Amino acid sequence: MTFEDLNLISPILKAIKDVGYETPTAIQTSAIPLVLNREDVIGSAQTGTGKTAAFAIPMLQHLHTDQQKKTGKRKIQALIVTPTRELAIQIGESFKRYGKYTNSKSTVIFGGVSQGSQTNALGGGVDILVATPGRLLDLMNQGFISLQDVKYFVLDEADRMLDMGFIHDIKKIIAKLPRERQSLFFSATMPKSIVALSHQILRDPKKVAVSPVSSTAETIQQYLYTTNRLDKKDLLFHILKDPNLGQVLLFSRTKHGADKIVRNLHKKKIQAAAIHGNKSQNQRQRALKDFKDGRKRVLVATDIAARGIDIDQLRYVINYDIPNVPETYVHRIGRCGRAGEQGISISLCEPEENEYISDIEKLTRQKIEIVRDHPFPQTDRPMNAAERKEKEKEKQQRKQEFFANRNKKRGSQNRGFRKKKR
Repeated sequence: MTFEDLNLISPILKAIKDVGYETPTAIQTSAIPLVLNREDVIGSAQTGTGKTAAFAIPMLQHLHTDQQKKTGKRKIQALIVTPTRELAIQIGESFKRYGKYTNSKSTVIFGGVSQGSQTNALGGGVDILVATPGRLLDLMNQGFISLQDVKYFVLDEADRMLDMGFIHDIKKIIAKLPRERQSLFFSATMPKSIVALSHQILRDPKKVAVSPVSSTAETIQQYLYTTNRLDKKDLLFHILKDPNLGQVLLFSRTKHGADKIVRNLHKKKIQAAAIHGNKSQNQRQRALKDFKDGRKRVLVATDIAARGIDIDQLRYVINYDIPNVPETYVHRIGRCGRAGEQGISISLCEPEENEYISDIEKLTRQKIEIVRDHPFPQTDRPMNAAERKEKEKEKQQRKQEFFANRNKKRGSQNRGFRKKKR
């Protein structure tokens, strides 16, 4: 099947061709005709399956057709709510790319930055609004946003919304939407809480399910380097010496670990930047832009900060730390090998992480190819004093980050309670 077979209008097809897409992915083939037919859709799809295009392309086609009949100031007709700033920015960029030759206008709003530029954009009128829940509710309460004209609503990454504590915000947003609308609901997993939420949003939805979280893309080659804790740094340098290995998205377990990796890479004259929760939004956006523009060879990220990172034609992902949740591994390596492109994932495994690899292989039902020909092989010896110290230091850092995040979340909730009480 081709995009021409999906009954898309010429401005959309021209933009798709500019982006370089040749054939639609499974979820695009399934979802686009349903959305064009104005059906509500519940989709089970993980990152990297082409999900954004599956809802953005048909929505843009609807809006282009609708807009030709309208005059006057633009009003928000399409709302996409997503859990993280990075994902909101990525979705906003996708709408601009796919809508390049249409007459639609979009903007993105999220917290962590001054609202001035966002409210100015809203004041000029927009058709499509991509938003994180907190900033959306904030600007609604201030009177900058009305949802009364929304015809198309998308809730993206619904399971992450719940994980991050946004359920009450989502219900407040839904309550402000018109009853007559088309709603699309996407989630990587479908636990009971997600299904219950979908019943509040959708009417007689059509179901689309592709690529369960246990599967890794067939286009991704997976390699495993076994080593010892203190040798990981040198093994990473050894791997990055390969001149054929281009830009790398590298995952660290902790924020402090990510910063340390960047410092070590800078000592070796390797351009790198970190992206995590302790960085300001401007720092995170600049790091991501520098990476996309090729000014940084390595982008070091924690799992939460990496949510929504969508980098076209990214080929390499490195797991500096093996995740203890096997589904996280699948999400991580899914950042490369997207939309049919080839990808390579490399995992550096110390002895205490061997069990995590076993769990990953059980989930994916795949054996990860072990690379034995390298200068820093794993040994069965017990940890020495330096390694024990390093392990304990990381443990303390993870504990500090956990409590810092929890206190930050509680503080936000308490501020909201005090505000309501007044």
